[in-house]
Amino acid sequence: MPRHLPTCAGPIEGLYLPQLAWDVFHRENIQTVDQLRAVAGRLEQFEGFGPITVRAIRQELDRVAAPGEQIFGDGQLSGWGA
Repeated sequence: MPRHLPTCAGPIEGLYLPQLAWDVFHRENIQTVDQLRAVAGRLEQFEGFGPITVRAIRQELDRVAAPGEQIFGDGQLSGWGA
């Protein structure tokens, strides 16, 4: 059974992520969705991120992407999108 992390809005408008993600982004000075997209391929390298948090971030980036722009799509929808 998949685990779901509680999410909340943060300083990057439109994204809902675990508080841990917002804390790491603050520490790493990631303040925009463009900055986040630029590092999205190497999120595993950020101290504090495990595979579940990385997956949540990438799914959220895909959720807010323009149609046809999804990068990390794994074909799975969250319970909200089903």
